[in-house]
Amino acid sequence: MRQIYSAGISLYATAVKLAASRNPKAQKMVDGHREVFAYLEKNRQPGDRYLWFHAASLGEFEQGRPLIEQIRKDHPEYKILLTFFSPSGYEVRKNYQGADLICYLPFDKPALAERFIEIIQPEKAFFIKYEFWANYIRALNNRHIPVYLVSAIFRPTQIFFRWYGAFFRNLLSCYSGIFVQDESSRELLDRIGVANVEVTGDTRFDRVRAIMQEAKELPLLEEFSGKEGLTLIAGSTWPKDEDIIIRHLNAHPDLKLVIAPHEIHEEHIREIIGKLKVPFVRYSQAEGKPLPADARCLIVDCIGLLSSVYRYGQIAYIGGGFGVGIHNILEAAVYGMPVIFGPNYGKFREARELIAARGAYSVENESQYDELMTDFNDRDFLKTTGQIAGYYVSHNAGATAKILKKIF
Repeated sequence: MRQIYSAGISLYATAVKLAASRNPKAQKMVDGHREVFAYLEKNRQPGDRYLWFHAASLGEFEQGRPLIEQIRKDHPEYKILLTFFSPSGYEVRKNYQGADLICYLPFDKPALAERFIEIIQPEKAFFIKYEFWANYIRALNNRHIPVYLVSAIFRPTQIFFRWYGAFFRNLLSCYSGIFVQDESSRELLDRIGVANVEVTGDTRFDRVRAIMQEAKELPLLEEFSGKEGLTLIAGSTWPKDEDIIIRHLNAHPDLKLVIAPHEIHEEHIREIIGKLKVPFVRYSQAEGKPLPADARCLIVDCIGLLSSVYRYGQIAYIGGGFGVGIHNILEAAVYGMPVIFGPNYGKFREARELIAARGAYSVENESQYDELMTDFNDRDFLKTTGQIAGYYVSHNAGATAKILKKIF
């Protein structure tokens, strides 16, 4: 089975190379892989003690980040290697100051895995959430290097729990420790005989609390939200989300909207503007200038601000729920505000739990959204739901400390 697995990896690597000529993302991956070993051999110095963190993409990096930054504080004797599989992670965080070396992870072929581990010789390795690279894990095991899976979550539909999943089930026993988000994951692993498991929670809760403490002051947002009436922050929205929230805004003069769409290219911004029937202002054009007195919609048409923007609202709407799935709801909930999103949230544990606690609400159409927003005009209801959301985040924080206490 290992030979079949490695052959599949080789086929995937070939497909990426073939796609590179017409796909910029694939081309970035090919270029990055070409440079990995020269980069490591040049920058890895004899005597350096490395801990290796691997994240598939940006979301997984954010889960690993609290561990990296706490280790930097508590264990300065170690250096950090950070690897990514996806260009969307590497390109955004290739200059991250918390790691000493940052690169792509070469494809999981036996020879590449052996060479990679031989160069780095990490003292410990950390894979984030869903990373199960068989040849890398075997190479680490062969050198008796501890390898950990952190903030993991398991579902009955995964290959480990299928009759044909023996190869991947055996892989789980190669981890020195598996730190899972919830008890149901531990129970699933227990049924297949995997015992090296601890329920420690999700490090994302620690990350969003750190983000809140580091939030930027945005005078334009403060001025806008300080006006009379409720301010709704709509983050990472898509067109279907925007149809619902903008239609409601147009009909309710007591509401203000700050919208930070997922895509900020000019065509999409113009689509948003075309739906608005109220005075608006674009962040990129208003910063440093007096805010129009009648502005009821502020369009955040630049990146890197959303996590700080949430602090200026009373209600949050998180986009993506009418597509493949919702974006990060914890970045908003940490500020103690209720969260709204579309119907496709089933894969997100925090969304299910927040709905059950009544700190979040899902809507399927415009009428449900209108009814919910009417409920939020009751300030007692608004305050209570916000408190529930904030408590949920603070109550679930602490995974980073639990994990590091077990490992060190």
